[in-house]
Amino acid sequence: MICPSSSLVNGGKGFRFEITTEAGPQSAFVVRHGGRVYGYLNRCAHIGIELDWQPGAFFDETGLYLFCATHGATYLPDSGKCIAGPCRGARLTQLEVCELDDGIYLKLRPTQHV
Repeated sequence: MICPSSSLVNGGKGFRFEITTEAGPQSAFVVRHGGRVYGYLNRCAHIGIELDWQPGAFFDETGLYLFCATHGATYLPDSGKCIAGPCRGARLTQLEVCELDDGIYLKLRPTQHV
């Protein structure tokens, strides 16, 4: 389990966690938007730095968009597509997550590599 479902509110603070990839451990996060949970690698599509300036602060002040605190890239929370800033049109790396029995989980197929 990544975190309890109750840890995430629409447009609120996200939850950071680490995953192991072929490249080693990587920072990731989950957020809630429109009642659904979305997960991404915590790596801006612009230059690959972490998005949050304070742990879990992924949304802009409106709570509608994911935001990179360093260069202002703005992403749609449901797709990870950059809609404004230096990497417009690029995407965050999305992770498959699910909500089950009051918990948020990472879904990985046995042969899937992140």
